[in-house]
Amino acid sequence: MHVVLVEPSRAAADFVGGMLSARNHQVRTFADGQEALACIKSDPDVDAVITAPEPHSMSGLDLCSETRLVAGSRRPIYVILMSNSPNEDRLTLALDHGADDILNNPPAADELYARLRAAERFSHLQRELIRLAVTDSLTGMFNRRGFFEQTARPCLEAEKGTPLCAIMADIDHFKRINDQHGHDAGDKAIFAVAHELMSGSWHAGRLGGEEFALLLEGRSLAEAATTAETLRGRIAALRIPTGEGLLSLTCSFGVSEWRRGDSIDPLLKRADMALYEAKLAGRDRVVEAAGDFASPGYVSAGRPVRGVRRQG
Repeated sequence: MHVVLVEPSRAAADFVGGMLSARNHQVRTFADGQEALACIKSDPDVDAVITAPEPHSMSGLDLCSETRLVAGSRRPIYVILMSNSPNEDRLTLALDHGADDILNNPPAADELYARLRAAERFSHLQRELIRLAVTDSLTGMFNRRGFFEQTARPCLEAEKGTPLCAIMADIDHFKRINDQHGHDAGDKAIFAVAHELMSGSWHAGRLGGEEFALLLEGRSLAEAATTAETLRGRIAALRIPTGEGLLSLTCSFGVSEWRRGDSIDPLLKRADMALYEAKLAGRDRVVEAAGDFASPGYVSAGRPVRGVRRQG
């Protein structure tokens, strides 16, 4: 585990740190609580925090509280408070301040190792629960919740001037696939399309059913449209085995770019309106969103990308 050890006594820090290193834990030692907290905030690999009651600049209880705020509900960090008097009242106080456990100070080696084994079990379980909460079980890509959680930082960077584009994609005639080939074939189709959509360095999510969203950082509208056209061609070339032979399918795409003052909602809305226009124009094509949409189901100036193969 990656452990932050907070202990103002050099001798005690060397003693506890030595025990941790002996079991191959990666240890970073601090005498100052604020410095330790800065490390916890900046290093997402920190798995556990072990703190003395009174490190420099803040109490161990305050460090427990601040660490729990940093962790939130999306980051497993196991917090252990070392105490010179681990009585019932001290334990209650520590737990109320966000600690997961309490240890004698200095701790016995066997007890320290046992507590960290419990920490590893807890962290593994929490990570798995977090993964399940944000992952689509069929495709392995982000689900709606997970996708939107990924958009906060790119949107902040976009408002500072970094190019940002969104692509909405939808499998054409998906109901027909289910009706003619069965839901197993529909699941295979969704999985195959998702595999193609996850093939690049962008954020990809399944927003529901046969609808997907991509968020591309550092790319212009033209570049994002070219990416969408490449994906469209690759998906059109898929041949998916079913009980009735090979299944081919197509997808329609809408592309939009960030505008000053945007949020993720209007960015995706414009891409969705361009996707709607691609459907109206015959499907199996890419449409860029240009101008504002006037009402649901309409893009005032969407334009197809040149070179897109059009259906009859």
